[in-house]
Amino acid sequence: MAIDHSRLDRVVLEARKARDERDKGYRERALKIYPWICGRCAREFTHSNLRELTVHHRDHNHDNNPPDGSNWELLCLYCHDNEHQKQLELAQRGVGGAGGGGSGRSGGGATHSPFAALQGLLKGNKPADS
Repeated sequence: MAIDHSRLDRVVLEARKARDERDKGYRERALKIYPWICGRCAREFTHSNLRELTVHHRDHNHDNNPPDGSNWELLCLYCHDNEHQKQLELAQRGVGGAGGGGSGRSGGGATHSPFAALQGLLKGNKPADS
């Protein structure tokens, strides 16, 4: 069965347009509500560099756009990327269950103990593999 690339391209284009329209709506509202200052690093923005100021959704739900802007904060591109990177790292750590107490290596902790036999070596015992 052949793939209709033109139809797929149209669907992707429509989805991107819808996203851009949605983004534009809450971005414009956020820029009217809040001062043009990054909420993390306090960098100030003007019309010339305003494109570098993003709207971050505090709950990470881009469909949650209350009229009062309570789910938004303005962040510069760098702080916004940093915030999302922190969320990715938290999600990766949570793979092993709450508190990282999962079995095997899924918790992300180290499993090798390089000094496990050190006390025996200091007492003059030979390593097990020699």
